[in-house]
Amino acid sequence: MATTKNKTINKSTKKTSKSNIRSFLFTFVSLVVFSIGLVPLIVWITFVFYLMMPFSTIVHFIVLPFILILSLWILLVSEILISGVIVRLFNIKYVEGMYEYSVKNNMAFKWMLLCQLYTPIRKILEIVPMGYIKIVYLRLLGMKIGKNTLVGGVIKDPCVTEIGDNVTIGEYAVLYAHIQNYAKGTITIKKIKIGNNCIIGAGAIIMPGVVMEDNAILAAGGLVTKNRVLKKNKVYGGNPAEEIPITKKNKEQKNI
Repeated sequence: MATTKNKTINKSTKKTSKSNIRSFLFTFVSLVVFSIGLVPLIVWITFVFYLMMPFSTIVHFIVLPFILILSLWILLVSEILISGVIVRLFNIKYVEGMYEYSVKNNMAFKWMLLCQLYTPIRKILEIVPMGYIKIVYLRLLGMKIGKNTLVGGVIKDPCVTEIGDNVTIGEYAVLYAHIQNYAKGTITIKKIKIGNNCIIGAGAIIMPGVVMEDNAILAAGGLVTKNRVLKKNKVYGGNPAEEIPITKKNKEQKNI
């Protein structure tokens, strides 16, 4: 009886220790990753300092604004790409399923860790247009993106989101592939799949498990609830999104 009790205590102690280590990793990993992202900026500033030393103060004032803007660009690009490379290198990705929302759960821990690294970069990309760099970054995080695709809005879960060719995602659209339930202590992750030639209007919201078949269109501000399938060649809109009959008038005006 005492042996069983000791085993239970040892198990509990190990779990607590594991949780403490993982909790520490949240702060430590992000600190290390974003610190590494500063290295290119430091190298650049050092180079500029030695390059500008021989010139007069007037030249410094004229050139300084350009140096500052370029420095900011170098900082943003290095932080974005280095964090993406580290996520890819260490395979910090999660898959579909329902998990206990706790650092003790391996998949939930990966989700939390990726959020810790991804969220600051996502906020930067929402403010500063980075063009193709955004596509490269999302692909580093495991997102499948087809050719000639405009990824506007916010992708909450890149590693479980798939987008086909010739897709347009409008500004302020949000694609969620997870649902957290604090009452039950769970997190549910379900893949989102967007087919070819789809349009997602500005401000639209797509929830976990949604599939948009080829040529489907979601109007601006539309809300697609979880696990819905938007059929090919159909137009949807509203909250919750329902099929909008295609008339000659709205087809010509593209009033979607």
